[in-house]
Amino acid sequence: MTQYAAPEFSGPWMARIDEPLVRDVATVLKSMGGSCHQAQVVQCVAALKRQRGETVAQDLAQKIVDVFERYRDLFFRPFGEGSMRWALNPELA
Repeated sequence: MTQYAAPEFSGPWMARIDEPLVRDVATVLKSMGGSCHQAQVVQCVAALKRQRGETVAQDLAQKIVDVFERYRDLFFRPFGEGSMRWALNPELA
């Protein structure tokens, strides 16, 4: 498995995000060009957490899905509701 190191992103869009997991998800999507498959987002967020020395919870995947659903102003499914691909709002990407 390749190691993932997301660059730090800043700007007005990141100022809107105060929850660490939401910031991690947005950072991963931003570094992937704005959209990515849900499973890859989970893997990359887990890698970020490990690099910081944090514990990766067993339910990380479900927590990330909850973040996607709860923050629909930041994230959407570009291929429709049945898709597993998520993207940043175009204003943020």
